[in-house]
Amino acid sequence: MSLVRRAVPGDAGEVLRLRQVMIDSLAAGPGDTGWHAESLPTLRGRLAEPDGDFAAFVVDHPERPEALAALVAGTLEYRIGRAGNPLGLIGYVFSVATDPDARRRGYARACMAELLEWFRERGAGHVMLTASADAEPLYASLGFTRDTDPSMRLYL
Repeated sequence: MSLVRRAVPGDAGEVLRLRQVMIDSLAAGPGDTGWHAESLPTLRGRLAEPDGDFAAFVVDHPERPEALAALVAGTLEYRIGRAGNPLGLIGYVFSVATDPDARRRGYARACMAELLEWFRERGAGHVMLTASADAEPLYASLGFTRDTDPSMRLYL
């Protein structure tokens, strides 16, 4: 039996905690957590939609009841189809985090495998993510390659 399970609404607080672990690791220090309270109801609602376009897979912490050890979350988006992706479905992985005291146990890899299977089952043509230098070997071992397309962003 797999350690990985689909996150449920009751996991929302822990999902936010692990997302903050990821954010803090990219920022090299603790960040603002004031946004958690506002985000929590929406996240609970999205976790309650088993057939929606969002999924999070988690591993329960083996030493701390009520805590999660790892999280991988992603969403399925539609773009007009093209050669190689006629359905126009693209998977986006946007949160991968492991609790600092549960690292190096394969939890993130196991969660990624479940999310990738979820994308495959829904017909995604490809999956995109942003990789930190520390995480790049994991993603490369799963078949991800560096993208050469330029990226731009506008904050609203």
